Amino acid sequence: MSGMLIAMTTAQSQAARIAVALTLTALLALALVAPARATQPDDPALPASAWTAIRKVIGDQLAALRKGDGAKAFSFAAPGIREQFASPENFLRMVRGSYDPLLAARYTEFLPGAVIDGSIIQPLRLVARDNTVLVALYTMEKQDDGSWKITGCVLAPSTVRAA
Repeated sequence: MSGMLIAMTTAQSQAARIAVALTLTALLALALVAPARATQPDDPALPASAWTAIRKVIGDQLAALRKGDGAKAFSFAAPGIREQFASPENFLRMVRGSYDPLLAARYTEFLPGAVIDGSIIQPLRLVARDNTVLVALYTMEKQDDGSWKITGCVLAPSTVRAA
């Protein structure tokens, strides 16, 4: 899938990256065929309050990105991502260059989250203005202070079109 960016901390091994990539691919396949407004529950490995907090972090980052507030958007990124991009300006430039569908979507919908091999994954369905559908698969990490941070995002195209 060209154009995808998987941002992960440098501490992860190559085997872990491959396992996460395969996991994301499997979850993406499920997300692309899941009906809109799916009633499937989130993975019970995390309490409902955790999924709510995760979705709030993603939603708050998206809102900041759409407003062009790089500093606020950068604050939702995990330490490894902040280290990788070094500044809010670099981060915002990367998002605008590689994740424009996140910024331009006319509709977004959180799909049920999953914990797979210890990776916490929150899918987000994106519907573009031309009704093309993409899925953003966010990987999340709980910080020592109890907050949730975004460790990566994969955008994947779909052959599905919105009505």
